[in-house]
Amino acid sequence: MAASRRRFLGRAVPLVGLMAAVAITWAAGAAATSEMLGAVLSLVALGVLVAVVFAAVHHADVIAHRTGEPYGTLVLTVAVTVIEVALILSIMLAGEGRPGLARETVYAVIMVVCNGVVGLCLIVGGLRYGEQGFRLPGINAYLVVLMPLATLTLILPSYTTSAPGAYYSNVQLGFVSVATLALYAVFLYVQTVRHRDYFLSDLGGGEEEHGLPPTSRQVWESAVLLVIGLVAVVLLAKGVAGSIEATILEVGAPTEAIGLLVALLVLLPETLAALRSARRNELQKSLNLALGSSLATIGLTIPAVSLLAIVLNQPLELGMDQRDTTMLALTFGVSLVTFVGGRTNILPGFVHLVLFAVFVFMIFVP
Repeated sequence: MAASRRRFLGRAVPLVGLMAAVAITWAAGAAATSEMLGAVLSLVALGVLVAVVFAAVHHADVIAHRTGEPYGTLVLTVAVTVIEVALILSIMLAGEGRPGLARETVYAVIMVVCNGVVGLCLIVGGLRYGEQGFRLPGINAYLVVLMPLATLTLILPSYTTSAPGAYYSNVQLGFVSVATLALYAVFLYVQTVRHRDYFLSDLGGGEEEHGLPPTSRQVWESAVLLVIGLVAVVLLAKGVAGSIEATILEVGAPTEAIGLLVALLVLLPETLAALRSARRNELQKSLNLALGSSLATIGLTIPAVSLLAIVLNQPLELGMDQRDTTMLALTFGVSLVTFVGGRTNILPGFVHLVLFAVFVFMIFVP
């Protein structure tokens, strides 16, 4: 009965989300003349958006189950990237515009993933199994690409001279976008073709059964519903963009909290999937989901946002200040130590969680 209910909801939510997105877009004109109606529509859009995000990730997971690793993880990361780009662009273009939103969101994604998600997975797995193993070459592949990508997109812009402030010039932005795409493309080739075994887990099978793989009909059905869900997310993102920004500012939170909220919203379904994998003693899959998200965020989101910023003539502030640069460097340093031996336990997990707590604290108490 529970499985049937989940299948029904998985089919219904994307369709309902798309219809709700069209209805909310149609009602936007009337809402402009009524402050209360606008607030209600924004809340409805946000609730539907969260539900559609979960449904889209569920259908991506169905496809991932059939295709297997590492291709399954790629399906999830591409779906999450589409959702993230839609939210970032919608908020960037809403109201007065947020030229630093892409930087704040990408930085938040890295900190949420590399400290929050990784820390929780290490603790969940460590408390249940003591130690968990993973493939060291695969984790090294993630880190060796993630560190230069983060440096090129988040740190270097503060030290260039072609454009004032923490900005790249259009030429620099185009070059860095091509460089990040090239690095990510080579990583995908290594992950899916050249060294596919680096990212497969055979170091301790999961205890729980995953059930039968989905049929071809179920996979095609999920593919169609995934596309519908992503279209609904893109349409709904415009409806919630203004309300997210207004809510953050109304409660007196700093603007950096907008990037954190977007990152948490986008990563919530994938975080739950990573935690389930850690609980099944599949730490490699958890790390594939977590670190793959941060790589996709930089490798795909930054070029997409950069291209649209150039086309729309929108400013795109990417460079970070010294405080955030220090936190990012510390995160990468601790990650290198955490994954140096091929096995891990709860201690580095708690260290990563403390770093995540410091990151959140510094947003509200800079």
